[in-house]
Amino acid sequence: MSSPISPFNPNNPLSAATQSMTTREQVVAGFKDMGKASWRSAKNFGLIGAIFSGTECCIEGLRAKNDLWNGVAAGCLTGGTLAINGGPQAAAIGCAGFAAFSAAIDAYMRMPEDEKRKAVI
Repeated sequence: MSSPISPFNPNNPLSAATQSMTTREQVVAGFKDMGKASWRSAKNFGLIGAIFSGTECCIEGLRAKNDLWNGVAAGCLTGGTLAINGGPQAAAIGCAGFAAFSAAIDAYMRMPEDEKRKAVI
């Protein structure tokens, strides 16, 4: 996997050019690079959220129930789908991981308010 083209990447031939930049130019280039990386992360997060919420909504509609298992099934399908290019083992691990995370978040969100305020020991 190649690293992104950035003037701050030491493997990039542009890094020598970075040394001749003024501090202001380096800061501007750094912020531009950070903005591009942030935009990529935002798009990926939005894609994952769209897949998960769409899947959960479809499952809820099919089951005609609103319970914890909708999120677990949607998490499994989402995690498996996102990791499918890594093979069946990666898809199974993605399924299990995303389902467990979804179950934990959903269980917390379904707790009564007074239970959320108690200290965890």
